[in-house]
This record gives sequence, C-alpha cells and structure tokens, in this order.
Amino acid sequence: MKTSLIAILFAASVAPALAQGAGDAGAGKALWEGSQTQCRSCHGLKGEGAFGPPLAGRGMTGDEFRQAARKPWGLMPAYVEAQVSDADLANFAAYFASLPKGTEPGAWRVPMPDNAKRGQQTAISLGCAQCHGATLDVARGILGGTAVSFPQFQRLVYDHVVEMPKLGIAEGNTPGERLHMGNYNPLRISEQQLKEIYDWAKNDLGFRPYIEARLRAVSGADYALEVENAGHKGKGPAAGDFTVHMVLPAGVTVVKAGGDGYKGVREDQGAQVAEWKLAKISPEEEKEFTVTLSQPAQAGALKGTLSWAKPAPKTGAKLDTMNFALR
Repeated sequence: MKTSLIAILFAASVAPALAQGAGDAGAGKALWEGSQTQCRSCHGLKGEGAFGPPLAGRGMTGDEFRQAARKPWGLMPAYVEAQVSDADLANFAAYFASLPKGTEPGAWRVPMPDNAKRGQQTAISLGCAQCHGATLDVARGILGGTAVSFPQFQRLVYDHVVEMPKLGIAEGNTPGERLHMGNYNPLRISEQQLKEIYDWAKNDLGFRPYIEARLRAVSGADYALEVENAGHKGKGPAAGDFTVHMVLPAGVTVVKAGGDGYKGVREDQGAQVAEWKLAKISPEEEKEFTVTLSQPAQAGALKGTLSWAKPAPKTGAKLDTMNFALR
C-alpha cells in the first residue's frame, strides 16, 4: 500500500512535466520559419522579440502558449484551432524552450517614419504594419479588389477567420493554407482606430487592383508566369498600363517566349530583362507569360516585377509594383 501510494504521488508529480515536454522542437522550428505562419513578423525571426514580446528562452509551457494564442494579452489577435492547433503551440513551446534567452529584442520589422500620417501611425503602433507592410500594399489590393466598405472592414478585423473566406480572395496565401491573421478584440483596438487606418488606406493612399502572380517551372528550362487580377467584376479596378519585367540569371538567355504583349529582352541596370506590356488586366482576368531559357534556373535566381500605372496611388510613387520569384 505504501509503495503504491508513493508510485501514485510520483506519477502525479511527473505527469505535468511530461505533458509540458511533449512538444516537438523541430516541428515547432519548421512551422515558425515556414510560410504558414507569420508570428515572427512581431516576435522576431528567432523569437527574440521585436514589436511583440520575446519568446526564446522564457520557458513557457504548452498551456501558456495556448492561453496566449486563444485569449491573448495586449494587442495580439486571437487564433483558432484551424490556424494553429494545440499540438502546434506545444511544438512552439518546445522550440523556444530549446533556445537561449536573448540579450535584447530586435528592431521592429516596420519602424515608424518621421513624417507618418495619423492613419499610418495607428497602423504601425497597433502592429498591423508589421505583417502588412508600411503602406499595407496587399491589404489595399484585397480591399480594392472587393470594394470593401468600412463596416465590412471592421468585421474583417474583429471576426477575421469567419469574414475573410467570404471575400473569395486568398489573403495573399496559397490556397489551402491556414489564415495568417486572427481575430482582434474590439476592447483593445477601437472602431475609431480602425476608421483612421481605413480612411488613410482608401483616401490618402488609395485602394489597389488585387494582382496575384506565381512563377513555376514547367519542365527542363521552361517556365510559366501566371498573373491574375483577383478582384471581383463590378467591384475591383483594372490594372492599366501593365508591365512584366522578368530578370534573367547571369549568363542565361531567352530561347523563346510567349504570352500577350511580349516585347523582347533588353538590358536594365546591368541585367538582361524579358519584358511584356499590356493595356490592362481586368478583374477576374488571367494571363500566362512563358519563357524557355538557355539553361535551367535555380530557385530565387529567376525573378522580376509586375507594375501598373493606373489607377495610380494618391500619394507616393506613381507606379505600383509587386515582386515575383521562382520558388
């Protein structure tokens, strides 16, 4: 009886330790550094902290990670099981427990400009810009592509995991990936603050066409760039005076190219660039641009930009751009 009681007490004392140690540090590292989450935009590349608090070396348990994700303190949005599971959070806990505590947090991914307007100040100080960038480029494309009103914008922030899929636009994600943003608490981020951000994005900068692009290898040295105006007909704007610049790897030439508006290869700042020009790409219109190169390209070595002159941003540079690269 005495032995059994000791065994029971011992089992009870080690059970929490075993549960806390159940996470997989390698899986946590892979998820943290991969494309399916963007937590590092606030918490730092290695959890050293930046806009958000540090995580590395703090010894947080899986339960503490779960509490922070489901019912967070401060400005952080809440994440549901479909975005980050309890097992994922346990893996994060194991990963950060394996790292040393940093000496100091890193710099904010998006710092506050000296001349920031009120809406930009709000977007940066609330953390929105740490993921969406200093001028919310992709977000302004989503808002413009679906003509989002302010009440709808509020719902997208406060009930993001429900409202975002209703737009029929992928949040900048590959289809099938988990949503990157959680639900913000209206008690922590006010309607007035959201209105400042919305008015700045719409009226100061201007909403954008929502352009998506994917460069893929077809076979051998054949590549295809798929471009879509993912805005909705009757809601989103066309992207006018549209240009594709594909920068070729050093020493590589174009054997042949296809797709509307191909203009050939020219030199630009010491690099050889294949160029296409179109009058416009309308909402829900898709285009494919193809090249066959003199030799296969490595991932990241074949890349380029998409740009359009209309509609122009209301402030700042008058030519909108986005990047693409072979992955």
